[in-house]
Amino acid sequence: MGRPAEQLTAAAAVDPWDFSCPDWKQRLIDGRSLVPDLPLDPDLVRRAVGIFNNLRLPDVADQPRLRDAAGDWQRDVVAALFGSVDAEGIRRVREALVLVPKKNSKTTGGGAIMVTALLMDPVPRQPYYMLGPTQEIAQRGFDQAAGMIDADPVLRKRFQIRAHLKTIVDLRTQSFLKIQTFDEKVATGGIPKGLLIDEVHILGKMPYAARVLGQLRGGLVAKLDGFMVMITTQSDQPPAGVFRNELQIARAIRDGRVTGVAANMLPVLYEFPEEVQTDRKRPWENSKTWHMVLPNLGRSCHLSLLEADYASAKEKGEEEIRRWASQHLNIEIGLGLHSERWRGADHWEQAVDNSIQSLDELLERCEVAVVGIDGGGLDDLLGLCVAGRERDTQRWLFWFHAWAHRSVLELRKVIAAELQGFSDDGDLTFWDDGDEDIKGVADIVEKVAATGLLPEKSAIGLDPQGVGVLLDELSDREITEEQMTAIGQGFRLSSAVWSMERKLQNRTAAHLGGRLMAFCVGNAKAEQRGNAVLITKEAAGKCKIDPLIAGFNAVKLLERNPEAAGSGRSVYEERGLLKV
Repeated sequence: MGRPAEQLTAAAAVDPWDFSCPDWKQRLIDGRSLVPDLPLDPDLVRRAVGIFNNLRLPDVADQPRLRDAAGDWQRDVVAALFGSVDAEGIRRVREALVLVPKKNSKTTGGGAIMVTALLMDPVPRQPYYMLGPTQEIAQRGFDQAAGMIDADPVLRKRFQIRAHLKTIVDLRTQSFLKIQTFDEKVATGGIPKGLLIDEVHILGKMPYAARVLGQLRGGLVAKLDGFMVMITTQSDQPPAGVFRNELQIARAIRDGRVTGVAANMLPVLYEFPEEVQTDRKRPWENSKTWHMVLPNLGRSCHLSLLEADYASAKEKGEEEIRRWASQHLNIEIGLGLHSERWRGADHWEQAVDNSIQSLDELLERCEVAVVGIDGGGLDDLLGLCVAGRERDTQRWLFWFHAWAHRSVLELRKVIAAELQGFSDDGDLTFWDDGDEDIKGVADIVEKVAATGLLPEKSAIGLDPQGVGVLLDELSDREITEEQMTAIGQGFRLSSAVWSMERKLQNRTAAHLGGRLMAFCVGNAKAEQRGNAVLITKEAAGKCKIDPLIAGFNAVKLLERNPEAAGSGRSVYEERGLLKV
């Protein structure tokens, strides 16, 4: 007797090529595969894994075969990639993102995948590429692939290694594997059959990376069985640009939040759950948990050596701890902490209030609000901070935004990818003509003024340099001269710097989070001059901090214990401290 029609419909709706892995956290604990069950061709799997297993490690004593030296996690990727070609010749696993810590045979495994690809492909004259973000990384991939061929007498006869051209040619099919540095030139080359991109996290710093990656994907469309594998460690800086985008997509597919045709990437992500990474008690420091994210533990990496290395990192301070954890445990860095950092940076992340999602919500909670503004020339950011005192709790709440002339993307290419990401988040606005940024600032100030929360005096704090155009615009919006106040910079901001870091530390200040402010706070460098502390744009160099300075300008106004013009009562009456 057949199944009911509704069961048949439900079964038909199940996607056999579903790359989600909802139980990935438990799989990490158990040491099980992160590749979900897929309807792979067993013959193709057997052949591909057999080829992979017989390759030799080129740079280890006795050159053991990968059947002994590689972890099962690498065989899982090989099986999924090469066993997913269906009867029509369409490769179902066309993309994969493999996130794995250092010393887990990542680059070696990548070289083995590409040699396996050449040996699996009977079609003549097919181009394969290994791309690295730098010449050194690309060369390392080439050396591993070439070394595997040199280590096997059969493969030495099958392939020709053209070291000067960074090319390996299959003499039987005339297909080739070419090693290249990832740059804008690679997108203008031939149509690839297969791509392997190493250390994708570094691409996040390249403003052209997204465009090149898009063109490479476009080239793969012409190949029914084409593929692209991206392998990387976590970034040692807050993830940005194309790396962050690819990682976010991979996580969404893994968690089942992106489904259907958009879920076209196999995610193999060896990282702790977010709640473990962000826990202030740092459970990931316990080496008993490290096996979860070190799939090659006991082979290419060893626990005792890692423990000793981490102990050394701890002796060097917080900056080195974070760098080490990002590279060896794939801990995502939310804030760059350096030795000359502003001390408030140590408490910035813990001060995020996720219950506030917008400026409107912040204003609804406050009994008074002020605005801080800071900015420079066309190659700088214009930063704005709305800061308010919360009813009942008296916490200081902060909301930030920034504006940038679009030319900054060319003038400051080293941070262009980060700036574009802030714009995508909605925390930064690019402008092109006229005084769009000034009008944008004035719009926010006018919005706050309409709530009645601005004080009658000293409501808008500005850097006294270069504010003429802004003063005119604010005056046109009926902001009075008494409400606009020049805030002394340099050492005169010291009290604001200390006030904010103290309030962040004792949880009496909160903000909405976001990558823009993590970037700015991480860039801020503190200089001690006598009894004052200076946090200046000059010290931060090319890394922008204007929205943070706008925050300090706002703090200078909050320090005056202001009263909202629209309240009709003094702040002391509202707190019940004064009877009338």
